[in-house]
Amino acid sequence: MAGFWCVVPAAGRGMRVGGDRPKQYLPLAGRPLIEHTLERLAAHSRVAGLLVVLAADDPLWPGHVQLRGKPVRTVAGGAERSDSVLAGLDALPAEVAAGDFVLVHDAARPCVRHADIDRLLDLAGAADGGLLGAPLRDTLKRADARGRSVATEPREARWRAFTPQMFRRGPLAAALREAARRGLAPSDEAMAMELAGHAPLLVEGAEDNLKVTTAADFALAEFLLAKTAGGAHG
Repeated sequence: MAGFWCVVPAAGRGMRVGGDRPKQYLPLAGRPLIEHTLERLAAHSRVAGLLVVLAADDPLWPGHVQLRGKPVRTVAGGAERSDSVLAGLDALPAEVAAGDFVLVHDAARPCVRHADIDRLLDLAGAADGGLLGAPLRDTLKRADARGRSVATEPREARWRAFTPQMFRRGPLAAALREAARRGLAPSDEAMAMELAGHAPLLVEGAEDNLKVTTAADFALAEFLLAKTAGGAHG
């Protein structure tokens, strides 16, 4: 297979940022957040196509069938992220074999750097799968029910998990199905693979690959996008 397909789960209905629509459609630098993410992915030379997972009744999807000459497909997602990712894997074109690597990337991470995607493709591909992340550098506290700090947790060997995450189509789908059978909803693809007995490779990436969640995140993402305009490879 020439290039890698990327599944982008975007079926969430989260509105904690405010506004009248899911956060992936809120404006960021004059365009919906998801548009920046999809453009960033489609612009990568090693991405072959995008499979966007939408809510079943999504009225806001602009109807892309291609971006930057790359095919864009859509499918309806499920109640949990893991359900949506599995739906995306099942909807990939037939030429994506069970043994082929697939990327999964959050719709709310528009600032991922091309150089980090390259590093993930090279290192995780040689290690049978992995994910972008960054070692935890802050002091980590454990809070009680009153919001009081009751302990300082060790930060050694702790990482923040980012996306893209990269695994072979067949094993990832099998891991997600098994988790669902056990009544579990993995919070990311690496967790599903861990539950199936795998140890995904952690590939360090830039910490500005933020997941846009709050109003402050939108402001920071807009700054980062302006800073890297035309320079996603940085």
